[in-house]
Amino acid sequence: MKVSDFNYDLPKELIAQRPLKERDAARLMVLDRRTKHITEKVFRDITGYLNPGDCLVLNDTRVVPVRLYGRRKTGARVELFLLDFRPELPNATALVRPSKRIKQGEEIRMDGGRTAVVLGAAEAGRLVRFDGPVSEVLRQGHMPLPPYITRRDDAGDRDDYQTVYARRDGATAAPTAGLHFTHEVFGEIEKKKVTVVHVTLHTGYGSFAPVAAKNVEDHVMHTERFEISKAVADKINRAKASGGKIFAAGTTTTRVLEASAAETGKVVASSGETGLFIYPGYHFKVVDSIITNFHLPSSTLLMLVAAFAGRDFVLEAYKRAVEDQFRFFSYGDAMLVL
Repeated sequence: MKVSDFNYDLPKELIAQRPLKERDAARLMVLDRRTKHITEKVFRDITGYLNPGDCLVLNDTRVVPVRLYGRRKTGARVELFLLDFRPELPNATALVRPSKRIKQGEEIRMDGGRTAVVLGAAEAGRLVRFDGPVSEVLRQGHMPLPPYITRRDDAGDRDDYQTVYARRDGATAAPTAGLHFTHEVFGEIEKKKVTVVHVTLHTGYGSFAPVAAKNVEDHVMHTERFEISKAVADKINRAKASGGKIFAAGTTTTRVLEASAAETGKVVASSGETGLFIYPGYHFKVVDSIITNFHLPSSTLLMLVAAFAGRDFVLEAYKRAVEDQFRFFSYGDAMLVL
């Protein structure tokens, strides 16, 4: 398969730069895989598709303010985007901009008064050493809005770019399908006796990295840390065994569930890193329905949705979304694939 087979035309004005004031007022495009029918709803209507005995699985990762700014001795501005770190240590790997101009061993004066020394190349980005624990440096950090949001982050993004159920620090990109959920929506879901559980996958910057390969099969997926507990695995397995449907909120949640699945389709408690790359031809073992956003052209996220619903059907839905002026990407509207 060619990566270009997953391309589509998107007017720039449809890329959402800010979220709606009411999270659950986002538009919802519903795709039925069996009938190939497309329906347009509002996100809060999603409760109508959940039934008693179903299981809704959420990714509870919390976005960390990993975008940092500073200056070289020349006064030139520098951006550090932390990729990998342990909060209690001073060392990290980071994307450094502009990287080519900064020599190994150069000191950067960070906003807020701390300093960072830029060292050699890492597997991704550069090695960086701060003058204190990363946890202290992050107090001056900015929310890592994706590159297609062309404005600087502001105070509102601290809440807006975070799900209402986020609780485990570690993500450098939000699991954006979850941004539409509100406490009111969860209240309606609870009334329907739907089981709600949490897994963790710390979404990384690689989620937005372009696919460089020409052929889909040649792409190597970035790895991300994940965890699913035995208690959660047992609840998912019980729901599925009793005939309930498994709803995955987001491509990140989908990857956790499928990476944790045995060949029998049962979810197994596990933790570690997964580089599972889901594209058309993949056989889904656990997930019955996916809640997701509208993704970048030729992205691995779009390929995952195409694997679930069929490439032609998904691209037909995207064409309709463009025509009907849906809002795209992280702060945009939502899709439910049944």
